[in-house]
Amino acid sequence: VVQAEPGVVDASVHLMLKQAVITYDSAVTSEASLVEVINRTGYEAKPAAPDRTSFDEQEAQERSQEEEYLIARRKAWLSGAAAVVAMVLSMPLMVANEPDRHATGFFMPWMMQTASWLSFATPAVWSYVLMVLAAVVMGSTGRHFYVRAWSAFRHRSADMNTLVAVGTGAAFFYSALATVVPEFFRTHGVRPDVYYEAVVMIIALILTGHTLEARAKRQTSAALRRLVALQPRTARVMREGGEVDVPVEAVRSGDIVLVRPGERIAVDGDILSGQSAVDESMLTGEAMPVNKQAGDRVIGGTINKSGAFRYQATTVGADSVLAHIVKLMRDAQGSRAPIQKLADRVSGIFVPIVMGLSLATFVVWMVAVDQVSVVQAFAAAVAVLIIACPCAMGLAVPTAMMVATGRGAEQGILIKGAEALQRAGGITTVVLDKTGTITEGKPAVTDVIRANGSKRSDREFLRLVASLEASSEHPVAEAIVRAAGEQMLPLAEVESFQS
Repeated sequence: VVQAEPGVVDASVHLMLKQAVITYDSAVTSEASLVEVINRTGYEAKPAAPDRTSFDEQEAQERSQEEEYLIARRKAWLSGAAAVVAMVLSMPLMVANEPDRHATGFFMPWMMQTASWLSFATPAVWSYVLMVLAAVVMGSTGRHFYVRAWSAFRHRSADMNTLVAVGTGAAFFYSALATVVPEFFRTHGVRPDVYYEAVVMIIALILTGHTLEARAKRQTSAALRRLVALQPRTARVMREGGEVDVPVEAVRSGDIVLVRPGERIAVDGDILSGQSAVDESMLTGEAMPVNKQAGDRVIGGTINKSGAFRYQATTVGADSVLAHIVKLMRDAQGSRAPIQKLADRVSGIFVPIVMGLSLATFVVWMVAVDQVSVVQAFAAAVAVLIIACPCAMGLAVPTAMMVATGRGAEQGILIKGAEALQRAGGITTVVLDKTGTITEGKPAVTDVIRANGSKRSDREFLRLVASLEASSEHPVAEAIVRAAGEQMLPLAEVESFQS
């Protein structure tokens, strides 16, 4: 729809991330006009704030995904409960329409018992009750299917919402006729069966799938959330001759930032004075701190381990290294793999094919089957639509790509794009740049090797060394102390420690 608008050079829409990237000629169209076009399709659009960083976008996306998940879950629960009720209330109708088959054990005994409990009202009454129940579900939890299907129809297109709307709508219309004028069906040799429970069940199943999809997206964002959390919320900068704590968003290029031992570095910059050891494992995977002094570059999100220093901020906001990593991850989740483009093409022709098959079924029944009524042919055509309804080819591939990139980030693997992920299946040889790429990121004690002639046991030797290293913040010292703690060794007191 957007691509067909005058002035649009290129348009890429990713429903999983709720993003649209549009390149357009400002002399022909405008941002407001394109937003209006998208809103007319049934989706709500608004321009992205120009000054928002990757961190702001990630927080906004998480809020949106949380809201989407809660709404989807509520709809799934309500429609699922309605589906159970519809199944129970439909049993008297099944028994009434096929008493011989039920009597021979076609249905389980508890179903027959349930039907007997509901015998205080006639099957016709339960049919009207089911009609009202199905109408309520279609107009409440399933309303968006019909709104979006109508919007697609107005734009001369079709999607999965079209299948759901047409399939459930046809089943409801057929069932409503069977409820209101059952004699019309009987005169044409067709039982007045109703499919209200199928209508409600289809909506419930699809909404359950949407809930699982929303849950997967929310869990995928957890990896990006951990990346965003690496940047501290505040920074200590020099303002008007004094130290002031300001939000990290307020730090500007050229500001003088102070960092103390144990603090995370707020933004990227160059050290002016002081020296320290900085843990850069979040970038390199290397466990050992890197010594830094005046003139060296530091990266936001890394940890200052020992000394204090001052540095000048150089790249802040969206230009920082950490912001670029977050943007890389978000772009990877929104990128489209070749297999996804194939799925989109298949999905694009799937709906018309199903509609055509349904129409062909109706025609074949009318022409090729002897003594068949219009009602019977219509019932067969509706069955084709209902069977095709839950198809989700258009959602399966993008959801899989999104979850895969998120899981990769959780394991420390940053995937540049969906195409790279797809091509990874054909990898036969892997070349690694350094040990930090595949190691845990922190040292650990594996063996205790004493000098020849030492009379102390391994446990005593480890206890003494751990006692000496307990006051040090060095990663190797932390590994030794951790190993002593795992063996529950009591540490000795140390005096006059110097790092």
